[in-house]
Amino acid sequence: MKKNGIMGGTFNPIHNGHLALAQSALEQFALDEVLFMPCGVPYMKADQHVEDGQIRAEMTALAIEGRPHFRLSLMELEQEGNTYTYQTLERLKSENPETVYYFIAGADSLFHMTKWAHPERIFADCRVLAAVRDDKTTEDMEAQIRFLEQQYNARIHLLQTETMDISSSGIRRKVAAGESIADMVPEAVRIYIDRKRLYC
Repeated sequence: MKKNGIMGGTFNPIHNGHLALAQSALEQFALDEVLFMPCGVPYMKADQHVEDGQIRAEMTALAIEGRPHFRLSLMELEQEGNTYTYQTLERLKSENPETVYYFIAGADSLFHMTKWAHPERIFADCRVLAAVRDDKTTEDMEAQIRFLEQQYNARIHLLQTETMDISSSGIRRKVAAGESIADMVPEAVRIYIDRKRLYC
């Protein structure tokens, strides 16, 4: 069975924290590859300005260039209307029945997944790799995992990763303020943002 990670997100913009999380998942769970999947219409961020999907895809492609185990997926961007994780997973499983999927999630996502559309279908179609972060204790994470296992028969593993104080919203604020983001994103992404005058 092939083992593929799914690194989904708005990627507005993609940053070094995303890449570090994906690399940790790749190494700790011996994944064959990680699919970087920019979301299409982010219905949960309707109150935020999100750059066009093509722009976010181009930044993602630049960020993962030269990393042979990372691959860009346009599946959600090419879908009309709102995109839902459960639908994406069902399509992936239908197209690749011999592949086991590992959904890579931050600690916050683990505590919000019950509010996503059809969480029971999400947990049925993938294993979840949940990153341990400083704002959540290991005890908090383990308690949430036990709850999800009991409620949804979920298969969840803790993912140890380097803590990085980086967020896409923080990057956007820095760009708008004219501050450097050189240590927050790959250089190719920094140049792209500057050239396109994004987030100014």
